[in-house]
Formats: sequence, structure tokens, C-alpha cells
Amino acid sequence: MLSKIKFFVSQWWSENPLAVILFAGLFFRLLAAIFSKGFGMMDDHFLVIEVAQSWVDKTDYNSWLPKDGQSIPTPSGHSFFYPGLHYVLFKFLEFFGLKNPQGKMYVVRFLHALYSMITIYCGYKISMKIAGEKIAKQVGLLLALFWFFPFVSVRNLVEWACIPPLMLATWLALKNDKPKIVIYLLIGLLLGIGFNIRFQTILFTGGFGLALLFQRKIIQAILVGIGFAICAAAFQGLCDLIIWHHPFVEFGEYVRYNLANSRTYFDQPWYNYMLLLMGILVPPISLMLLFGFFRNFKKQILLFLPSFMFLAFHSYFPNKQERFILPIIPFVIMLGMIGWSEFSEQSKFWMERKKNLQAGWIFFWVLNTILLCVISVSYSKKNRVEAMCYLAQKNDVQALIIDDSNRGDVQQTPIFYLRKRVQQNEITNATNKEEVCHNILKEVPDQQPNYIIFYQSENLDQRKAVYEKYFNLRFETIINPSFIDNVMYKLNPNNVNCVTYIYKILGEKR
Repeated sequence: MLSKIKFFVSQWWSENPLAVILFAGLFFRLLAAIFSKGFGMMDDHFLVIEVAQSWVDKTDYNSWLPKDGQSIPTPSGHSFFYPGLHYVLFKFLEFFGLKNPQGKMYVVRFLHALYSMITIYCGYKISMKIAGEKIAKQVGLLLALFWFFPFVSVRNLVEWACIPPLMLATWLALKNDKPKIVIYLLIGLLLGIGFNIRFQTILFTGGFGLALLFQRKIIQAILVGIGFAICAAAFQGLCDLIIWHHPFVEFGEYVRYNLANSRTYFDQPWYNYMLLLMGILVPPISLMLLFGFFRNFKKQILLFLPSFMFLAFHSYFPNKQERFILPIIPFVIMLGMIGWSEFSEQSKFWMERKKNLQAGWIFFWVLNTILLCVISVSYSKKNRVEAMCYLAQKNDVQALIIDDSNRGDVQQTPIFYLRKRVQQNEITNATNKEEVCHNILKEVPDQQPNYIIFYQSENLDQRKAVYEKYFNLRFETIINPSFIDNVMYKLNPNNVNCVTYIYKILGEKR
């Protein structure tokens, strides 16, 4: 039986490698869509999901919109395009009766899983055209099965959601050398969609246009520019004009804010992203890919220059967060694989050391497979999500006390999963708890908090004792972080994933 299966898979791989690659990529992405609940980083939930649902609920979670129908000139510097798509989706789902937050997120992750297949398909096709089937198979497998790709593909990260249109635009440009008006306008529109999702991809588009000019494809470059301008004006310009009465004010605010806060968050050295790429692409394979990426800068300028401009700017800019560099990782893998394969096949040194290369790839695929199987089914930020899901079943939540008083700030609460928006009293190590409790007792009874969420187990008895002076408390439940949350915390304590305790406030203590 096993021999027949092996023969069938081998024959299928030989005759239809792209189909096998797409199937493998989709399989792990669907696993992630089903099992990898929660959210990966703060932005993929609080700048997309919470915003979209608040609009559905006729509120404004992040105060992104003008107040009382007046156009106050205070844009937030965010694109409404991607959250707006989720707003439309949530309205559609609720129209057909799906209001359960976890149910909505299954749909969201499933749609993102399908959407991400564009990257795999285009990566294979681009590599096939440039370097032939052998390299295309390798690139396709990497894009389909790289250890964190399925996990991040079903997240709501704009840094990842912008990749498919960029990849499709690149494939269309390589596929169509002649200046076909419709095709190159479409390429511009696709690059514009990438910009609408993630403003910073304008650097990629700039590199794309320069690459066409270096190739003396002036007409193509002009057409791409026109298509990009149409798309940007149709979404960003028109949207801002309607809301703020001025076009592109959100993009302008985005640029202004980032320039003003270039050193506010993570001020890292210029080589930070190079080290990051070396690490997450798994050495020694990562070194090969980076070598191949830079080696082919002249030969494959349309693949190299957009990504390089993106990387160079972000390496120069002080504020460096890991997710910022995500949009170019598939391009680095693709061009890196093409460049390294060409070099290694011509290098006498590596021709005599094929076993060393093979050992490197065996190490990579063993480690990658282990990580892939674990990460693809990991529940991220479980303690915060499940705390809200637990309280959503109670149907009596009036307001909350969120006690994170071991720290100087409070973890944001994914109120989306509570299914209603309530007042949150956030307690840090700088908060006067006694004063908060006094103020709560002055509120109308049916508006007082009736649940307390404690983050972290440290000093729990002392923290709880303050509230017990004023309220009768009843223990409800403990929610533990997931395996991946624990691992991430041990790797980097800035990932505050902790045990969560929920208590019911039964009333004022007499």
C-alpha cells in the first residue's frame, strides 16, 4: 500500500509539480485557518478586526473617524482600505446570521489562506520563466512550506496581506515584455492595491518603476505609474476626500507621524534586518539565499531593485520592527534561490562539495518541518482571546477591571470576542487602586464593573486583596497561555503572554 502511495505521489510530482506544491501549501494554510486561532501581533487584531467590528457596531474603536459629523482635521495615519474590506465582510456575515466572533475569524482565516496561494503560484511561475523547472520546484516548495508562512498567511497583518498583489504585478511584468496598455495599467493597479493595504510598499513600487526605466521600458513605466495613480486616487484619495474633505491626508499623516517618531519605538542599528533575515530564513540556507539575492542584482533587476529599495530604506530608518520587513521575504527567497543555484552550479568549490550542500538542505528541511507542524496549529494570544470568549458566555458583563499591575502598561483587550463593547478600567503599577475602587462605588450599580481580569500570577494575592476590601469576589476560571505563547515569552519577555485569572464581583463589601 505504501509503495503504491509513494509511486502515485512521485508520479504526480513529476507530471504536475505546481499542483503538488499548491496542494501542500493549501493543506498547511487550511490547518492554520482551523487551528491557529487568536492573533499574531497587536496590529493584526487591533488595527483591523477591532476597527472593522466597531464600525459594524456603529462605534469607532480607535477614534479614526470625525466626531459628530464634523470633519475635524485629525486623521490617524491609517489606510481604511484593508479594515474597510473586513467591515464589508463582517456586515455580510452578520446579514446572514453569523455573529459569533470565532466563526467570523474562521471565515477570515480561510479567505486569507486562499488569497495567499497567489504568492506561491506567482513565485513558481516567475522562477520557472527565469531559471527553469528545477529551481521553480525548490522556490515553490519554500513559498508553500516555509515554517512560518502558513501561520502568518492567515493573520490580518497588512505587511503580509500586501504581498500577493506585488507578486502578481511582478509576474505579469516578466510575462509580458511588450508595452501592452491594459496589462501594464493592471500592473500599476496591483501595485496600487499593495499601497492601499500597506503604505510603505510605495518604496517597492518606486523600485519597480526604476527597474523598468533601467531596462529602457519607458512606456511600460509610464503605464504602471498611471495605473498606480488611478488605484491610489480611487481608494486613498477619494476615501479621504469624502471623510476629511482633502485627498491623501491619511497618507500624509502617516508620513508625518513616522518622521516625528522615528526613534520612539525600536531604534535599531542599520544591519538589524540583515541579521533578522539570516535568522528566520534558517542558516546556513539563509546565507545562501542572501548571497544569491545580492549576486543577481544586475541580471534580475526587476526582482532585485524593488525589494532592495524597500530593504535599504527600512535598514536606514531607525524604527525597526520585525514585521516591517515581511513584504520582501518571498522575493528574497525567490531571487536568492535563483541566484544561489546559478552560482553553485558554476562554482568549482561547491561542485566538489555537493554533499555539504545536501547536508545543509537536509538540516533545513528537518528543522523547518518540525517548526511548520508546530507553528501552523498554534493558538496565539490564547489567554486574552479565551478570557473574552469565556465572559461572552456570561451575558451579564457590565464593565471590566483589567489588572496588569505588575507592569507599567496594560495588554490590550480583544473586546471583539466579548461580542459587546464595555467600559474597561485598566490598572497598571502606577495606578492608585484604592482611588479606582472608590470611584467605581460612586457609579450607578448597573454600570459598575462586575468582572476582574488579572494578568500574570505574580503578586496575585496582594493585588486581589486590595479589591477584596471593597468588593465580594468569586473565582471564575484560570486561562493558561498556549504552548507557542509560552515559547515566545521565553524567547522574548516583551511578548507578554501570561496566565489569566477571572473573578466575578458580587457586589460591594458591607
